[in-house]
Amino acid sequence: MSLVIKAVISGVLVALIAEISRRNSAIAALLAALPIVSVLAILWMYHDTGNVNQIADFSMDVFWYVLPSLIFFVLLPVLLRSAHLPFYVALLISAVATIAGFFILKAALVRFDVQI
Repeated sequence: MSLVIKAVISGVLVALIAEISRRNSAIAALLAALPIVSVLAILWMYHDTGNVNQIADFSMDVFWYVLPSLIFFVLLPVLLRSAHLPFYVALLISAVATIAGFFILKAALVRFDVQI
């Protein structure tokens, strides 16, 4: 499948969720929480390669990387609501904390001999 078609389908889904969020943030959050991007990547990967082992590896990697991404979704509202930080400052701090979480997770997985 062509890269343009994949990009259009993926972009339309992201834009649709953004539009829904203007009307109902709870529904948009539910849709955003679904692993839509991961499922699309798996579908594109399967369509392009048919390699189920590659898909299984990808799925397991996504699982491990979802864990530190939760830092972002907890820290951002705390920084916005409790610390009253400006949006872009809170966003940057949340992103940096999440990246730090990725490195901490990676070090922990290496320490316990979990391969990702």
